[in-house]
Amino acid sequence: MLLIKSWKNGVRALALASAVSLAAGAAMAAPQRGGTLVVTTTPEPAIITNALSSAPTTAELATKIFDGLLEYDFDLNPKPSLAESWEISPDGKTITFKLRQGVVWHDGKPFTSADVQFSLMKVVKEYHPRGKGNLGPVTSIDAPDAHTVVLNLAHPYAPLMKGLSSLETPIVPKHVYEGTDFRNNPAVNNPIGTGPFKFAKWEKGNFIELQRNEKYWREGKPYLDRLIFRFIADSSTRAAGVERGEIDVATFGTINPVEMRRLEELPNISIAKGGYEAIAPVMMLELNTKRAPFDDKRVRQAVAYALDRNFITKNIWYGFGKPAVGPISSFVKGSGAFTDQGILKFDVKDRLDIANRLLDEAGLKRGANGMRTKIVHDVAPFGEDWRRMGEYIKQALARVGIEVELRNRDYPTFVREVHNKYDFDMTSTWSIGMADPILGVQRQTWSKNINPEVPFANVSQYSNPEVDKLWEAAQTEMDQAKRSQHFHKLQELLVADSPLIWLMEMDLVAVQNDKVQDLITSPLGVRGGLYDTWVKQ
Repeated sequence: MLLIKSWKNGVRALALASAVSLAAGAAMAAPQRGGTLVVTTTPEPAIITNALSSAPTTAELATKIFDGLLEYDFDLNPKPSLAESWEISPDGKTITFKLRQGVVWHDGKPFTSADVQFSLMKVVKEYHPRGKGNLGPVTSIDAPDAHTVVLNLAHPYAPLMKGLSSLETPIVPKHVYEGTDFRNNPAVNNPIGTGPFKFAKWEKGNFIELQRNEKYWREGKPYLDRLIFRFIADSSTRAAGVERGEIDVATFGTINPVEMRRLEELPNISIAKGGYEAIAPVMMLELNTKRAPFDDKRVRQAVAYALDRNFITKNIWYGFGKPAVGPISSFVKGSGAFTDQGILKFDVKDRLDIANRLLDEAGLKRGANGMRTKIVHDVAPFGEDWRRMGEYIKQALARVGIEVELRNRDYPTFVREVHNKYDFDMTSTWSIGMADPILGVQRQTWSKNINPEVPFANVSQYSNPEVDKLWEAAQTEMDQAKRSQHFHKLQELLVADSPLIWLMEMDLVAVQNDKVQDLITSPLGVRGGLYDTWVKQ
């Protein structure tokens, strides 16, 4: 974990000496058991079982309650979790997992291979927004004994071993869900897992409490007695709570970035950088490609040219990220999947002239009031900064003759109207790209992911046969160089078509009180289990 303590002239400066000193001090201190960690996040989740939802706040809570088969180190290599070991057949079409013995669910029932079989095939693959991407070629799962599962694949599938964490494929109890309507089962919001913390209480509009799992299979962990997730409506109140020491950790988006920069200068508060490498988050606008005016590629491109990504990054998000060039984040550059070559660039000097020309060509002439068309922008219900960005977008698009009405909906309404009913023109949001583009990015533009029953999928309803073929080729190609070529072509096509407008690669940093130790210990950060986290008493 790096602790950032300075911000001058809009440029981050890393206080290396301080970070090394603090890290050395933490390394020498033995973890202390006990205590409560208070986290503030927003918005309050609709459900807290992430097998059925990929909503960010759902994931933040659920990954403490549920385990996955695997975890990952900072180089994104797999590590054991509920699976102690695994073996991949030479043809890549069979993966055998040996499961950990002696694990029990929070209700005391034993964890077995039947739970894995049920979770992956009946719940995650069918109901999780990224389930098809994670488990698409898995045709069946055998359970030859209580502690062995064998995944049978239609073809070798490189992304599979990168998507088996508690974030992506949580293992849920078969004995609780089998034979029920999963999404309406009471356990969705009173969950039973095998994870380090047990669900205790949900006081709607106020907090969710998790308690230490005394029978957790990681001996001696977790260190904390309780986790409290507080839901506070006002950003300034959240910031004040951090400053007064009432809140230990504030997740990204809960506090205005300008306030984050102020708070990090205080002696007892730091910004915990990292812990998002495995999720490669990107901020974007989603455009309804089935509704005018965004059924015309020229209009979509005009919007992309009209927005200044550098301004958005520096002046709205205060440098917590960098401008995006396309759907795939540079976080995965090491795999070869990312490229910024051959991609249409929107940050050119004459971008407004190009935008106006494209709108003219699309037949959207300026009226007497200077406007060409009117759209409704549904602002992401993730906090005040998203509304600030909405105001900027309204001003920026007005310059090229697009009148924007801003609509702010509460989170459940936003999901229902946008993701289930497709009743929108343009939305703002952010998305988890994951360690492999197939796992997180594919769902946004693969036509087979147009599904109103699954939120946070292909909400733009974008369909392009050439794009589909490339996504499907990348699923089956095992040669990384050839896979990268498919991803590079996808980026070229998608940026040119602009069914979404990718704005910023996000640094999902958390604000923390310095009494909190070992907050970021995995590439999932605060979205991990927090079983290593402790607080100085």
